[in-house]
This record gives sequence, C-alpha cells and structure tokens, in this order.
Amino acid sequence: MSDSKLQIQMLHDRVIVRVVGEDGERRSVGGIVIPATAQMAKRLSWGEVYGIGQYVRTVQVGDRVLFSPEDQFEVEVQGQAYLVMRERDLHAVASERTEHGTGLYL
Repeated sequence: MSDSKLQIQMLHDRVIVRVVGEDGERRSVGGIVIPATAQMAKRLSWGEVYGIGQYVRTVQVGDRVLFSPEDQFEVEVQGQAYLVMRERDLHAVASERTEHGTGLYL
C-alpha cells in the first residue's frame, strides 16, 4: 500500500470520539486534588465527535458527548487516540442546538 493518506468514513451507526482531558489527576470543586490512581465509581467521560456513520441521527461532528469509556474500542490514527462506539452507547450530547435540553450548561 502506498504512503498516501486515506480518508476515514464511519459506517452504519458508529461514532468516532476523541476523549477531552481527563488525563492524570483532577481537582474537586472544593480544591482537593484527586490522584489519577484513586478508585472511584464508574465515571462517564466527555469527548468530541470527529466522525459519524450514515445512520447516526442525534449527534453531529463537533458535538461534545457523554459516554462510558469502558467497553469501547480504541484506535490510533496518526498518533492520536480515538474511541469507536455505537450511537446508542452515548448518554448525552452537549451542543449549541437546544431542541430538547435539560437546562444545564457546560
């Protein structure tokens, strides 16, 4: 195969997401440092959508989505890690479209 770059097209109801932040330690609202090795309950993560399949209905490229990083497939493209998942594995969408929002804002 040649070294030319190939465009990636997601199939069916698949979404490709890059995790936003969440690496290393975090700070609580009160300012307490929580180390990355701290055992916590299952924690959902935010990510940015980079590609969608033709049957994806509720998210668009550029939206921020909430999902569980466990049980997802990870792929590396040009040194950047992405997660591939089904649309039904997403828990929430944060976008500027406000059709059915919760009233909460990021």
